[in-house]
Amino acid sequence: MLSRTADNLYWLSRYVERAEYLARILDATQRLSALPLAYVGTGNEWESAVLTAGCASSFFKHYETATEENVTDYLAFSTANPSSIRNCFEMARGNARAVRTALTGEMWDAINGTWLELKRFGNGPSSREETSRFLRWVQESSLRFDGSAYRTMLRNDAYWFSRLGVYMERADNTARILDVKYHLLLPDNERVGGPLDYFQWAAILRSVSALTSYHWVYRESLKPWLVADLLILKEEMPRSLASCYEAIVRNLDAIATYYGRQGPAQRQARGVRTRLQNSKMDGIFQRGLHEFIGEFITENNRLGLAITEQFLQ
Repeated sequence: MLSRTADNLYWLSRYVERAEYLARILDATQRLSALPLAYVGTGNEWESAVLTAGCASSFFKHYETATEENVTDYLAFSTANPSSIRNCFEMARGNARAVRTALTGEMWDAINGTWLELKRFGNGPSSREETSRFLRWVQESSLRFDGSAYRTMLRNDAYWFSRLGVYMERADNTARILDVKYHLLLPDNERVGGPLDYFQWAAILRSVSALTSYHWVYRESLKPWLVADLLILKEEMPRSLASCYEAIVRNLDAIATYYGRQGPAQRQARGVRTRLQNSKMDGIFQRGLHEFIGEFITENNRLGLAITEQFLQ
């Protein structure tokens, strides 16, 4: 496969996954902002949404304050934000069009249909209810594309590069959600495990479709160390860091076998997976969750560069 084709497939999947992630962040923030002040605290949850999305510096170049209207517009519809939902679907469709013959008919219909339907939303919904429907549509569109890829693609190098993009993006997103929760949402004077903590953790779990899974796995009330355990170390949880890296290693190994050679990307991915497998929540919390996640994000970005240099140039 040409590196250009692999690059298009990889980034097509990353952009679709990123659009869904932004929709989940906005949905979770909207839920938090609708709660009474006694439950959401004194912080600005809309500012935390911008920080979670990793675009705070560019946001505040365009807006003075983080309000629901400003943040929703910037993360969902702004053409000035390269990673807005609108731009993610635009770039995903552009990548799909460049490799049209590498996609199945169902995949093309899913992403092209999403792109066409996006135009109907214009500059964005005019009410909170319409915004909620839009965010649900974004998530459903992502699931439709992901399902079409999973159910119709040949298990060859095109499929493996496509899945690699999904899991690289998903790992980064889950890590950022956890990091922001611990250092930006919870006020300094609020005790961990209090009512404020409970509602924020519930919102975070909903943002990664993990609230029901949490209760199935632990059968306890929400506890920060168990939520972190679920989203970091449980391979059974599809959006956990451990699950993402199990899939990353598996797809990189499939690519290596197909092309008959290993490389730095495979070695780096196995190194991250081994560290996750050998980690325990007691040790992570003792050392510092923020430090652990910060190192993970750095390693994930380093792996992304290794994948680019090894396969996509």
